[in-house]
Amino acid sequence: MSERYSAAQARALLLELARLPAGVRDALLRDLTAAQRAELNWSWERWAQQGQEPPAGPWRVWLIRAGRGFGKTRAGAEWVSEIARTMPGTRIALVGATIEDVRRVMIEGESGLIAVARPGESVGYRSRGTEVEFASKARATIFSAHAPEKLRGPEHAAAWCDELAKWRKGDATWDNLMLGMRMGDAPQVVVTTTPRPTPLLRRIMALDGCRETGGSSHQNPFLPDAFLAAIEQAYGGTRLGRQEIAGEMLADVEGALWSHAQFDAARVVSAPAVVRIVVAVDPPAGTESGRGGDACGIVAVGLGRDGRGYVLEDASVTGLSPEGWAQAVAACAARHRADRVIAEKNQGGRMVQSVLLAADASLPLKLVHASDGKVARAEPVALLYERGMVSHVGAMPDLERELCGLVVGGGYQGANRSPDRADALVWALGELLLKRRGGGRVRGL
Repeated sequence: MSERYSAAQARALLLELARLPAGVRDALLRDLTAAQRAELNWSWERWAQQGQEPPAGPWRVWLIRAGRGFGKTRAGAEWVSEIARTMPGTRIALVGATIEDVRRVMIEGESGLIAVARPGESVGYRSRGTEVEFASKARATIFSAHAPEKLRGPEHAAAWCDELAKWRKGDATWDNLMLGMRMGDAPQVVVTTTPRPTPLLRRIMALDGCRETGGSSHQNPFLPDAFLAAIEQAYGGTRLGRQEIAGEMLADVEGALWSHAQFDAARVVSAPAVVRIVVAVDPPAGTESGRGGDACGIVAVGLGRDGRGYVLEDASVTGLSPEGWAQAVAACAARHRADRVIAEKNQGGRMVQSVLLAADASLPLKLVHASDGKVARAEPVALLYERGMVSHVGAMPDLERELCGLVVGGGYQGANRSPDRADALVWALGELLLKRRGGGRVRGL
């Protein structure tokens, strides 16, 4: 295999092999020679996916922050094994949240150091031991983040830190480890972790010489489809899912009106019986001149018989012409049988009315004027969430991300240029749950 294919070509072939039905794949593998099967099993450079290979160029810390099942452990174990293979007699630190985590995952796990050793490479390790000895006489010592003082004094040329976001005494453990990284010409540390937004992880990400790779669970083509389907059904689109599956770093903005945890705590699978449904629209900029704007916020909200608000759908669209987003509004109103469609008229009132009624002349349309800024209008609606008056039906990651960018006292620190989805939601909930005074102004409870 190595004589005929480059590493990139071999990797592509392996991916095709992994996608074959099990019976076909097994038959092909049986036709390989023993040498070919050994190379297939142990040539990591051919199996490694994007994000699992060390960064190019010089680095001191390689941070792999990724979703569950991405292959973080395999990447860390393969890197340590290569260090031991090419640096005989070197000293390596293995640091986990607990000693048991190091043993169970980093050493004895399915992708741990013992499992990734090549044929003929001995890995000396006794159960409950404190060291791993490689064939090259390199040694890897076990350390726990529960006992940072154990790292005070020992010197190392390389270190592998796993699930750093779980470390209880993280700062002390990290500082003691780094003070001991003074063996060899260029000591290096690999960190493999799910991206919980801890102060230590943020601190490491800001270090000079830190290089990052990673990705989502879906980037591992060897994970069973049933596993991916199950986790998406359970957690897809939620804060936990975005962190544990997509590998996103979710840090709440300081002073934000909403938090991701708030949505997850009140989220429901389906809405109860509702007595009213409102679809609210925040037209995109450029509407009056007829240009297609960046985004049109379209959100459907229902008022339950229990007096609570239920966010039914984020039907927002981007980059469409006025006729395009007007049709999206009409379709959303028809799906939910809305008894009211509210549209902000600040961005070309006559144009907004004409394109919406052209899409559906029967729309129960009401135009509103925003006399306050987006954040000022949002503050009383945020209080509804704090009081447990609103639930999101299913996951709405784009809408929730915008809401979490609205900051107390004014300002928006979200990913998009303007919180169009969030503004539409505010209009809808204001109509259903808050008393109103003329125009588009919403006053608090």
